[in-house]
Formats: sequence, C-alpha cells, structure tokens
Amino acid sequence: MKNIKNIWKKVAIVVGLLVIAGVILIVSPNFKKDPNEGKINFVINNNNVTGKLKHDIWIDDNNVVYVSMEDLENYFDGQIYHDKANNQIITTSDTKVAVLSLTQKKMTVNGSEVKLVSGAKRQDGTYYLPISEMGKIYNIEINNISNNVITLDSLDRELVKADVSKNVSVKYNTKWIARTVDKLKQGEKVVVISEKDGYSRIRTENGKIGYIKSDKLTNKTIVREKLEKDPQIKEKVKLVWDYYSEYVNAPVRTEKIPGINVVSPSFFSLKNTDGLSIIDNAARGGKDYLNWAKANGYKVWAMFSNNSMKEVTSKILNDYTLRTKMIEQIVALAVQYDLDGINVDFEYMNMADKDVYSRFIIELAPRLREYGIVTSVDVTAPDGSENWSLCFDRDELAKAADYIIFMAYDQHGVSSTKTGSVAGYDWVEANIKKFIGQEAVEKEKIILGMPLYTRLWKTDSTGKIISSVINMNKVNQTLPKDVTKTWDELTKQYYVEYTGRTTKMSNVDRGC
Repeated sequence: MKNIKNIWKKVAIVVGLLVIAGVILIVSPNFKKDPNEGKINFVINNNNVTGKLKHDIWIDDNNVVYVSMEDLENYFDGQIYHDKANNQIITTSDTKVAVLSLTQKKMTVNGSEVKLVSGAKRQDGTYYLPISEMGKIYNIEINNISNNVITLDSLDRELVKADVSKNVSVKYNTKWIARTVDKLKQGEKVVVISEKDGYSRIRTENGKIGYIKSDKLTNKTIVREKLEKDPQIKEKVKLVWDYYSEYVNAPVRTEKIPGINVVSPSFFSLKNTDGLSIIDNAARGGKDYLNWAKANGYKVWAMFSNNSMKEVTSKILNDYTLRTKMIEQIVALAVQYDLDGINVDFEYMNMADKDVYSRFIIELAPRLREYGIVTSVDVTAPDGSENWSLCFDRDELAKAADYIIFMAYDQHGVSSTKTGSVAGYDWVEANIKKFIGQEAVEKEKIILGMPLYTRLWKTDSTGKIISSVINMNKVNQTLPKDVTKTWDELTKQYYVEYTGRTTKMSNVDRGC
C-alpha cells in the first residue's frame, strides 16, 4: 500500500512538472526580454526596426542622430550613391536631390547650399548621414525621446491619435497574459496604428509600441490625412512625337490631332562640343507650337535628345559637374517654357555608361518633379546590342522616372541582313513580358511606342538585301494594284511578296 502511495506521489509530481513546463512554454514568449534593451531604439512609421538595422544608430555631441548609409538605402533611398571621385554622398527622394559632403558640414538640396550642425561622416569603415538634419529631404519628422527612443514619421502618411480613457498597461501582444511595455495614465495621447478584434495597436508618447483594448481609447482623431498624389494624366497616355531640329522648322499646327493627350516636340538636344551645350529649338517657333498645344488641352513633354553622340554623352555623364550642369539647364528650360514633362531620348551609348546614365535620370527626375514636371525615358528592347540595348538599366530607370517608353520598333532595321517585320506582334509581346519580368519594370509605368511606318525589302542581283522606309499612309500607293495581301497570324500583320522588281514588303498595319 505504501508503495502505491509513493508511486502516485511521483506521478503527481511528474504531472505537476509537466503542467508547469507547459505553462512556461505558453507564457514565456509573451514575457521574453526586449532584445533592444540598452540600445537606442529606432521606430520608423510605428515599427521598431532596431534589431533589423545593419549598424546601430548613434547621437553625437550636438544631439544629431546618425544612420548608416546602408540603412538609409534599405529604408529611404534604394538609389543612394557614394560619389567617390568628389568625396560626397548623393541621396534622392520624390522631389529632392541632396548632396552631402564628406569633408565639410554642408549639403546642397536641389542646387541650394545648406549648412549643417553636423555633416556626413565615416566611422569604422561605415558612412553615416545626419538624418535628423535631413527632414525636408525625405519629408519626415524625427523626435528624439529621452528614454533612448528615436521616432521617425513620414509626413505623407495618415496619422491617427486618441486619448486614453483610464489608466492602463500597454502589453507586448494581445494574449491573455503578456509582458507590459509601458503604462499609461488617463488623458494621455497615443498614436493609433491599427485595430483588430477589440484591440488597438498603439504607440505611446515614450515611443513604445504595444496593445490595449480599443474601448480604453476615446476622442480618436485623424491628425494628418494621407497625402494622395494625383497623376498628371489620369487616363492612358496617348503620345505622339513631333520632330523638328536646327535643320527643320517647327511644325505649324492649327488643327486638333484626334486620339492623343500628349505631344512631345523635339525641343532640346546636345550639341557636339568639348564642354556642354544644349540646342534650344523651342526658341525657334516653339511659342506658337506651345500655344497650339495648350489651346487644345495637350500636355507637352518636350524631348531631350543626345543626338546619338556616344562620346559626347559619355563625357558628360561621367563628369559629375557636367552632369549636374546639364540637369540644371534642362530644369531651367522646362520651367521657362512651362512644360508638363521632359522626354529623355538618349540612344547609342556605351554599355559601360549604363550606371551613370541611370544616375542622370535618378538626379534629374526629382528636380523636375518639384515643379510638377513628368520625366519619361525612351528605351529599346532588352537583350540587344551593347550600344543600343545593353546600355540601359531599365529597372533603375523605371524606379526613378515616371514613365518608361518602349520604342517597340526596328525588330528588323536598316542594317538587318534578313527581311522581316518592323514590329511583329509576337516580338512586341515577348519584349513587354521581359520588361515586366526580367527587367522588373512596373507595368503601370510602361508606354508602348508603336511605328507608323513599314519597310520595303528588295533583293538585288547579287542577293544583297536592302530596305527603305515607307510611311503607313503611303503603303497602298507603293504596292502594285494586282498583289494579294496575306494575313500573318503570328505577327498580326499583312505580308506582301511579289516578283518582277524582286521586292518583298512587310506591312505593319498599326495605328498610334
């Protein structure tokens, strides 16, 4: 009998230990120690990111808050850039370009110099930027709370606040038992982050984030509305390029062109000089053209071309001073003529200049956006030649610009050794998929550029293939009257072939 009692005692002890262990397993995650205790906590838009930072933030003797360049890249500017040649860091936001010197306490913001209490620094091999002095760059508000908490709020996000209706403890999570992260007194204000299942996730005035029951909140108020950005054009962009140059007068337009909402006249281009010179075609006949466009309700996205001058382009793009001067001139011209957009058409470039061309667009777009001016960039199909295709980083360009215009033509161009379509449906579709897939371009940013011409292919007596351009409105006049058009389902086009003059023709039957 005694042995049975001893056995039951042991069983009871084991069961008791198992129950205690189970309770510990259930409760302990809710009471785990704060991993950020003892560190300066960094709260970005109501998320404590301290444990996710690559480098700890720190505060200097002037009470300036520093964040590493790598963390700024992760949370604020994925295209931040260390310009080693000029010992400076360039960071951009939606409407700002800031250049921070690594040797002086200063930065320039959209071309204007700003003195800093503390400048950018290099410490233990890492570059740090004074984020508390950069509020206007990223449109943020930073508060340095005395209990080792830095809060950062984006001013374009909605902000909701409420009063606490009674004394309450803020918990780590919504479980029936959880660690207390802060204590609030009746009347204290909190930021309301979200609400679900009777609980509100909040941020206290001490910068602590946790949960309380929603019925403990009163006087909930939207302190700041979410900033909604209206696109310049709310419908699909229907654009036509209007060509003229220093050799061709501005087109005289009097009638409205049906079916379009944007015109892109070739106003500006680089000049072949040792330094930097921009040809301004708008000064010759541009005023009348602009008056016509505005009177008909068109947006004007003036083209800026490099005239396919590879070496001149390379020299300017690789020289920070010249690149910045080019940006300043384009911005000034866009403002001078009250333009709605700039269409950048740089073609025939060195593949080695791909990154500096991206830098040009990254640094140009915010400057234009400050004035409400759209940036669009013309690019060719991916996977082509070094100088005509591989010179574009379409992903980076799309991140910076408002639109990417795919020049979907010359699938078979003037130098082609085989006859074929200027822009077959299958080829266009395959490349659009590449833009969205391998190039990671947002589909909403893609504008499809379509050809309004075809090519007449001829084979001479030696078997050599030559071609000439036929505008769409001249196709029927070019073809002999007795030829038969054959529909090609793959390219979605008509194909015509006839002998006598040994001529082949691929007709791109497409409109704007």
